[in-house]
Amino acid sequence: MLKPVIMSVDDEPVVLKAVGRDLQSHYQRNYQIMEAGSGVKALDLVLKLKQRNTPIALFLVDQRMPDMSGTEFLARAVKFYPEAKKVLLTAYADTEAAIESINAIGLDFYLLKPWDPPEEKLYPLLDDLLSEWTAEMRVPFDGVRVAGAMWSNTSHSVKDFLTHNQIPYQWLDIEKDHEAKVLLETVEDRDDRLPILFFPDGSILVEPDLRQLAEKIGLKTEGAETFYDLIIIGGGPAGLGAAVNGGAEGLKTLLIEGEAIGGQAGTSSQIENYLGFPNGISGSELVSRATSQAKKFGVEILTAQQVEQVLVEDPYRYVILSDGTRISCHALVVSTGVNTRKLNKPGIEEFIGTGVYYGASLAEAIAYRDQDVFIVGGSNSAGYAALLFARYAKQVTMLSRSTSLTRSMSAQLVKQIAASDKIDVLDETEVVKVEGSSRLESITFKKKSAENSESRPAGAVFIFIGALPRSEFLANVVVRDRVGFILTGQDLVDDGKRPEDWKPKRDPFFLETSVPGIFAAGDVRLGSTKRVATAVGEGAVAAKLIHQYLNTV
Repeated sequence: MLKPVIMSVDDEPVVLKAVGRDLQSHYQRNYQIMEAGSGVKALDLVLKLKQRNTPIALFLVDQRMPDMSGTEFLARAVKFYPEAKKVLLTAYADTEAAIESINAIGLDFYLLKPWDPPEEKLYPLLDDLLSEWTAEMRVPFDGVRVAGAMWSNTSHSVKDFLTHNQIPYQWLDIEKDHEAKVLLETVEDRDDRLPILFFPDGSILVEPDLRQLAEKIGLKTEGAETFYDLIIIGGGPAGLGAAVNGGAEGLKTLLIEGEAIGGQAGTSSQIENYLGFPNGISGSELVSRATSQAKKFGVEILTAQQVEQVLVEDPYRYVILSDGTRISCHALVVSTGVNTRKLNKPGIEEFIGTGVYYGASLAEAIAYRDQDVFIVGGSNSAGYAALLFARYAKQVTMLSRSTSLTRSMSAQLVKQIAASDKIDVLDETEVVKVEGSSRLESITFKKKSAENSESRPAGAVFIFIGALPRSEFLANVVVRDRVGFILTGQDLVDDGKRPEDWKPKRDPFFLETSVPGIFAAGDVRLGSTKRVATAVGEGAVAAKLIHQYLNTV
């Protein structure tokens, strides 16, 4: 934590220097001593400190200054630091104004000049005031602060990005938090754009795009090289498995992730069936360990970079990034995973990010504390989300089209849901519509056996209704099925015939696509088992097969 500030303000340089000298000699060990030669300069300094979240413990201000008097300055400064102690330096002729300020601005004390000797007339008073301030103060958050609106889609995207990249932040809701509203007043030319991010170094980002934010928080968005042995597209469990094993095998490896390392698995509150963790492990913890392991083996990781296109120019494969960057490699692993299938019902699209969400994270769980939350779907992901929200929400209602959760959810998870008195499961039920004004307010659903639909108040709706592969950028490169899942290995061999334009005198390897040297692993691959452990295993196998491929080129 930064040392709190004692700020002295006086327009007479000699007096300001003398005050600063006395303050430094007695308080510099525990406080930052800052000086300003006018009320205007001091107010500008106050705004900058507020943006950095640096605490101010005490103002020691001269009353008689041109342009802005001491009481005028304090009246404006206390708006940003109401808890700071306020002391006015006055001449005898100014005592009436000082006395009036006690009621007008909550002045704590006024000192008559001169204050010599400080050991008798300055330090005892300030010591008492600073002791009071220390006893009442709250330790300020020393990290990224996000000021925005709960129902702002851009605010949601930024919170989601920070959460999934495991960057601690403090959320300041401008609709509920007076402190957040005050903080926004320190920012010029924001044009009502949200969110606004405040960083410990005093810098500010207004409604940043994700790449801009990634660069600011220290994530890499550009590769160090233009050529790699192995490029991995997608940083979920399969991609991390390929990265760790590729790096360990000595391959110069680059992993490219469009959003956040870990993918959907990284947002899971608990993974119960991962080998070696009998009590389960959170997705974020598993991803953090795997990322550290990959970096240990020299793997480069790019975040907030989308791959727009893949080109094949034998013997190399190229990826074209969204910023136009072209990077080449010997071999490529596609592990882009899947996107949640969209729910095509009235109102859904309108309230995306303002009450309707695809997937879930801890950030949303906390945001909807003591509210009615609905989970649409009956998969394991839906079940884990229900258990997560049950810790915070007033009531969680699961809407499943299936006749029973046991058809699509693990038995252990079904048992946990049944044991929770805060989770209600409605089988054979479909969403009819969602409604609201500026944000989601209600959901209407219909049970298959009922004649009429039912509407209930809803704080939020979280959707888990299946998935579609993220493979659009490979549409004209590799063979995919009609939905978009990538065919690999023997799925490409039809009645003993290899894929069209297949050049090697061998069948495709197990995870190899219709293009030699391009492999697919994890959920994006046709026939994959949608489990974290399986995806990690496929990534590891892909890295091993790449060595075999390189030996045949």
